Amino acid sequence: MYHSLNKNKFKHTLKLNKNTDTIINIGDITIGYNTKTIIGGPCTIKDFDSLDLIASKVKSSGGTILRGGAFKPRTSPHDFQGLGVDGYKIINAVSKKHGLLCVSEVTSITNLDDACKYLDILQIGTRNMQNFELLKAIGKTKKPVLLKRGFSSTLEEWLLSAEYILNKGNPNVILCERGIRTFETFTRNTLDLTIVPILKNLSHLPVFVDPSHGVGLSEYVMPMSIASIACGADGLIIETDIDPKTTISDGRQTINTNTFKEICNSIL
Repeated sequence: MYHSLNKNKFKHTLKLNKNTDTIINIGDITIGYNTKTIIGGPCTIKDFDSLDLIASKVKSSGGTILRGGAFKPRTSPHDFQGLGVDGYKIINAVSKKHGLLCVSEVTSITNLDDACKYLDILQIGTRNMQNFELLKAIGKTKKPVLLKRGFSSTLEEWLLSAEYILNKGNPNVILCERGIRTFETFTRNTLDLTIVPILKNLSHLPVFVDPSHGVGLSEYVMPMSIASIACGADGLIIETDIDPKTTISDGRQTINTNTFKEICNSIL
């Protein structure tokens, strides 16, 4: 079961040390424990009105958590970097209006206090998976954390990043597979669904999948969403918008809200 891991490096994340699965309760929402959680929303928050309309569709489709980027780490410094704290305030207000929880990315310790104030779940993106000072700071909070896999990270490196958070006292970690960089160029990334049953076998932490970043092509998000749940994922985080052509970033991988509803109907 642990043949390829150095068990001495792990004190918190493996079932070897905690034989009951972690269950995260946030208000009326339970993550883990044989439940399926669907997160939906745009890659980037534009304004209150557009997010409000998307949130109404996420809610009516069966989604329970609203996603939206406020701080956007972009490859190019010339690309839109997000609304910052104002984005946190918008997603907080919209999610409360519709009875949803909210999740958004935290990119540095400097915006952690605001993130904890306005968000229900903190997201650590692929580029920050090994930002160890940020991981330690988040570990000192009790906020649930969606920890995305680094795009070039091994299973062991990913679990050790989770270990940083748990080691500082925060047990509420959700692991999120979002695709890794391989030689394949047709899709944006290679969605490693093999990792889902492996993680369910090795670790007690909930496991989510991000099929949007995993394939980068909207027409394949639905089948990969269904496949993710079939292989044991506890939830999905999906980029959705009313009209993906008008989304600020990642429009090619964003599905419309009608497809989001179809996915929810197929899974929930």
